[in-house]
Amino acid sequence: METSRKITVMGVLSEGTSIGLKNALSVLGALILWILTCWVPYINVGTTIALYTIPIELSKGKVISPLFIFDGKYRQYMGEFFTLIGLMLMSLIPAFLFMVVPGIIISIGWSLAFFLLIDKGMAPGEALVQSNKATYGYKWTIFGVFFLISLAMLILQFIFGLLGSFGVILYLIAVLCLCIIEYGCLAVIYRNLTCAGAADEPAPSISNEAPEAE
Repeated sequence: METSRKITVMGVLSEGTSIGLKNALSVLGALILWILTCWVPYINVGTTIALYTIPIELSKGKVISPLFIFDGKYRQYMGEFFTLIGLMLMSLIPAFLFMVVPGIIISIGWSLAFFLLIDKGMAPGEALVQSNKATYGYKWTIFGVFFLISLAMLILQFIFGLLGSFGVILYLIAVLCLCIIEYGCLAVIYRNLTCAGAADEPAPSISNEAPEAE
């Protein structure tokens, strides 16, 4: 899988924030619809898979419809979806037992596997391999993006924690916004590292620097 776009921490955060906030109402609507229907057998599997793959829809550069989670195409990947989860857990659990770091590296390397499974129709094993190849040289960049998002959550938790009950409400709103931004960042990473939509307009996260070593 060849790529023509490179990513930087600030580039991903900047464009990811823009994409996420532009689709904030749609993503929130999708989450609400999932909560309202998560008790419906069979349907809930498709909507859950759809939530996992929101970055695919965001990577296309258009404002998504929250109703996309009911698209029947997601249910047809039920077997592959659970197979992929099983393969990841069997490898990540022992990897995390070895001082955590190997588990973090592997989980970052496989972070695009769900998207490749659904968007490219790859088999679970192939999706894991291609995800690791796509993220090669950019694992520190990806780690940096989500480290800063997590750090922002911790800082906001401390600040809003000083405000009592009202602070809790503000913190929950802030976490929701950061989660939506995280979806946007994943969309940028997926698009740029797999060349999804490479023919579209240039992205601000492009860098002329050589890929950093892992």
